[in-house]
Amino acid sequence: MTRTTSAPAPVLGTRALNRATLERQLLLRRSPLSASAAVHHLVGLQAQNVRPPYYALAARLDGFAPEALSRLMADREVVRIVTLRSTIHTHTADDCLTLRPLVQPARDRELASFRTGLAGVDLGRLAALTRELVESEPRTMAQLRAALSAEWPDADPQSLAVAARCRLPLVQVTPRGLWGRSGRVALTTAEHWLGRPAGLAPQPDAVVPRYLAAFGPASVKDMQTWAGLTRLREVFERLRPGLVTFRAEDGTELFDLPDAPRPDPDTPAPPRFLPEFDNLLLSHADRTRVVPPAHRGRHWQGNQAYRTLLVDGFLAGVWKLDGQTMVVEPFDALTRQARAEVVAEAERTLTALYPGVSYDVRFGTVRT
Repeated sequence: MTRTTSAPAPVLGTRALNRATLERQLLLRRSPLSASAAVHHLVGLQAQNVRPPYYALAARLDGFAPEALSRLMADREVVRIVTLRSTIHTHTADDCLTLRPLVQPARDRELASFRTGLAGVDLGRLAALTRELVESEPRTMAQLRAALSAEWPDADPQSLAVAARCRLPLVQVTPRGLWGRSGRVALTTAEHWLGRPAGLAPQPDAVVPRYLAAFGPASVKDMQTWAGLTRLREVFERLRPGLVTFRAEDGTELFDLPDAPRPDPDTPAPPRFLPEFDNLLLSHADRTRVVPPAHRGRHWQGNQAYRTLLVDGFLAGVWKLDGQTMVVEPFDALTRQARAEVVAEAERTLTALYPGVSYDVRFGTVRT
């Protein structure tokens, strides 16, 4: 009897993974998608600070103007809420109401680390009181700490506020998050702000294809890193018949959608200016598809993340705005052609974000 064996999964090299991920991330060429469609496709934008979602879309969308995202936020079509990896993201209203329930187990695990400061606290009562407070009027975290401490004076005030954020889907209300506007962080429930109840948590089986469409090809650990969830192996196994598989150069199994784009590894990748905490750099367990090993950790200092520059699709430096000058600090010396392309992209980015304002672009010292 002849035994048949399946052919080994094809190997995808680092550049192949890089180009596939950049294509999914709308970074190989600017996309004609609307701001709303892009936020949906990317399954949210990291938004620890106000400007990063705007910078993220300026790098990805053709003709993007900050007012496009700001208008969506003012109209409550997108919101700022803690979801993936316990960090603030800008999500569409629909994703806000469904993805937050999906990652609730991670919020429950986060809450467990504050148990000492919550001794004697009835978490059900805390959630009910918090809902009553923030739905009567949006509250700051300081106001929540004060109100909850009055109910539980022996508990740690910060732990009480964290528990409120973990137990309830609290969104940041406008004007916080609007382009060119200032506003302190004030919170209410997603249901109250959006005027409709949260949906049932989607099955992870429905979220895997969305993750792969935006970040694939990817491993199980990659998605777990992105979502902050665990035990997703069995989900991928259920979906395996409808997926295709590859191997990374280190042998890690990678999953993908059959018809997803996987461009030629030699496809040109123009320079791109990304915000701090861009999801491109945070959504894989193995980040070498974007971050060369020699540059690992160089876009961080302590808890501070720098805005990043991609050259040829890979992390190549950091940037900042100093008054009306964009300062680019590459990690390695750039060729004359690469410098010219970086300057052209910088001017394009600044024109999109700050039309009518004259900015200079200069290169700082190479960061060794």
